[in-house]
Amino acid sequence: MLLTGSINTRSAKWADNFTAGGCGGSAEHSFQHPFLQAVGMFLGEFSCLAAFYILVCRDRQRAEPSLAPAQPFNPLLFLPPALCDMTGTSIMYVALNMTSASSFQMLRGAVIIFTGLLSVAFLGRKLVPSQWLGILVTMAGLVVVGLADMLGTHDETHKLSEVITGDLLIIMAQVIVAIQMVLEEKFIYKHDVHPLRAVGTEGFFGFVILSLLLIPMYYIPAGSFSSGPRQVLEDTLDAFCQIGRQPLIALALAGNISSIAFFNFAGISVTKEISATTRMVLDSLRTVVIWAVSLAVGWETFHGLEILGFLILLTGAALYNGLHQPLLARLPWRRPPAAALGSEAERENLLGGGRAPINADS
Repeated sequence: MLLTGSINTRSAKWADNFTAGGCGGSAEHSFQHPFLQAVGMFLGEFSCLAAFYILVCRDRQRAEPSLAPAQPFNPLLFLPPALCDMTGTSIMYVALNMTSASSFQMLRGAVIIFTGLLSVAFLGRKLVPSQWLGILVTMAGLVVVGLADMLGTHDETHKLSEVITGDLLIIMAQVIVAIQMVLEEKFIYKHDVHPLRAVGTEGFFGFVILSLLLIPMYYIPAGSFSSGPRQVLEDTLDAFCQIGRQPLIALALAGNISSIAFFNFAGISVTKEISATTRMVLDSLRTVVIWAVSLAVGWETFHGLEILGFLILLTGAALYNGLHQPLLARLPWRRPPAAALGSEAERENLLGGGRAPINADS
C-alpha cells in the first residue's frame, strides 16, 4: 500500500510536468487534464473486478475451494462511495496541478480529522482524550504545512495564489474522502464483500459516470483555470494529441492506472481487517517516500517548515491511533514495583489461588 500509493501520486505529478503540442498544431502547453487522469484511476480500480472473477474461477477448479461463497448484495450500495471517490479524486487531481506533491500528500493528513469526527457521528465510536488531542495536533500540523507553502519560493508554474487555492481544495476534498471511507467501512463490515469486488464495483461506477461527464466538460468554458488552447473544463481530444506527441505521458498514465489498482485493493483490505482510520495513517506514511524522491530529483526545494509540519502531523496520527500507549507503558512510574508483584503473588497463594495437589509432580 505504501509503495503503490507513492508511485500513484508521483506518476500523476510526473504527467503534469510534461509539455507537448495539442491538436491542430497548437503551441506546447503543460499536460493538465485532471478529470481524464481521474478516469484512468477508475479504470485501474475497475480492473480489480476482472481480477476478482479470475480468482473465483481458479478457486472453483480446486478440490477444496478456499474462498467463501459470495453473499448476495445490491451493487448499487457501492454507488454512494463511488460518487464520493469520483468527486474527491477529481478535486485532488485539480489541486495537484497547483501545488507540490509533498504538500499535496501532507495536507491529505487532514482526512484523519474528518474520518474521526464522522466515525463518532455515523459509526457510534467514542474518542478517548488522546484521540481528541491527536486531532488538535493534526490541525496544528496542517497550519504549519500551509505556512511553509506560503513562505516558500514560488515560480511561474506555481504562483502563491494557485498554491493557496490548491491547498484549500485538498483539505476540502478530504471531507469527501472521509465520507467515502466511513461508508466503505460500514458497508464492508455488514456485507462481507471481497476487497477486489468492492474496489472493482466502485471503479465501474466511477469510470462510467466520469467518462460520460467528459462529454459536457469538453464544452464548458473554464477560462484561466485551463491551460489548454480551448480553455474548457476538460479537453479530452487535446489530451490524446499530447499523449501522441509525448510518449512519456502515456508511461506516466500507465503507472498511475496500474498502481492505483493495487493501492486501492490494499487500502480496502486494511479497512476490512482493521479500520478506516488505520488505512488513512498508512496512506499518510507515503509522504516520506514522495518527499524524498521529489528532493532527490530536484522537483522540489527544501523548506524547514515542511519537516516541522510533517513531524507534527505524524505525532497527531500517532496520538489518534494510540501508538503512544506502548511507550508510556515502559515508563518506570507506569509499572508496578517488583515488591508489589511479589506481595500480590503471596496473597494469591494464601487465598488458595495457586494451590495444587501435593502429588502433582509425581
